[in-house]
Amino acid sequence: MKVIEKKLRAGMERNGITGAAVEEVVQSIASFALYGFPESHAARFALLAYASAYLKCHYLAAFTAALLNNQPMGFYSPATIVKDAERHGLRTRPIDVTRSDWPCTLEKWGDKICVRLGMRYVKGLREEAAQAIVRERARGHFTSIDDLRRRVPELRKPELVMLAEIGALNWVGERPSLRSGQALYGAPEDQKTGGPQGPSPTIQPYHRRDALWQVERAARPAGPLFESGFPNSELRTPNSEPLAPMTPEERLVADFCGTGLTVGPHPMAYRRAEMKALGVRAAAELGRIPAGKRVRIAGGVIARQRPGTAKGFVFLSLEDETGISNAIITPDVFEQNQVTLVREQFLMVEGRLEKQDNVISVRAERVCPLAITRAETSSHDFY
Repeated sequence: MKVIEKKLRAGMERNGITGAAVEEVVQSIASFALYGFPESHAARFALLAYASAYLKCHYLAAFTAALLNNQPMGFYSPATIVKDAERHGLRTRPIDVTRSDWPCTLEKWGDKICVRLGMRYVKGLREEAAQAIVRERARGHFTSIDDLRRRVPELRKPELVMLAEIGALNWVGERPSLRSGQALYGAPEDQKTGGPQGPSPTIQPYHRRDALWQVERAARPAGPLFESGFPNSELRTPNSEPLAPMTPEERLVADFCGTGLTVGPHPMAYRRAEMKALGVRAAAELGRIPAGKRVRIAGGVIARQRPGTAKGFVFLSLEDETGISNAIITPDVFEQNQVTLVREQFLMVEGRLEKQDNVISVRAERVCPLAITRAETSSHDFY
């Protein structure tokens, strides 16, 4: 402001403005500066909020893909962005070396548009290797994991292992025409079932441990059988791999470990029956419950906030498979449960339901940790 004031005074002097008029102008501008910045700041954010809401409503798939391709940014993690979009009707497809590019992309899925997660979300995978996969895939589909390894020498073994663990190699060797309309998650991604036209007559999709077995076999060929020139796709027969498919919990852990998110069910969905038995209300139910009623809520912590102006209050955002609920932690409750509130990934909160200005919160009276999953979920914490 001092630099601007100096230029302003010089400019007014050149234009014949002097004396009390100069001081009055400078004083007016300096006074406006005290509130002008937050006012303009709020106006710009209002415009961003309006534009974002419009795009999310009318172009959900493109908006979600753009958010995912520009991380890290904003308040919510990619895992929360994906689940919120899914609750609004968007289908999100998993990472797949036969379909995914480096960024997240849009795909036609039946009569709808879905988001295909990009290989940029594979932890430890170099962009150079991912782009090599895309280039080689354009020349022809991969007939087997061994074929992928041979044609993309840029891929290191740890990268192949990670791709196998997250299910990104499940469809290597499967003919694309058999995949149209395949279900989103679960059996088609992790069990040996074919597409809607029935299983392929020559090869079936891998499950994740199948793929891990094939990665090891491709990395260390064993004996003359594998040196005789027969492609792996001809040698492979149903149930030829001795490893059992991953359980839902194992897939969940692998997803979060390998990508930081999942396109499968939310971790809380697996424990909903148990939560109901404990009297825990889903986030989507809170709007139908009268204010003042004692309730229990539970979910994964996606945000912790302790503003300096909040006099010691902490605000939590808990996510379950139905949405996001808010918890208000008073200073005394925080003091009694500080370690739990700061370190635990999943929490159950009991307290009184509050509704004010269309905001629903639970004022916490009791907090306890929940052992929902071993998956390493994350939160954005602001203290």
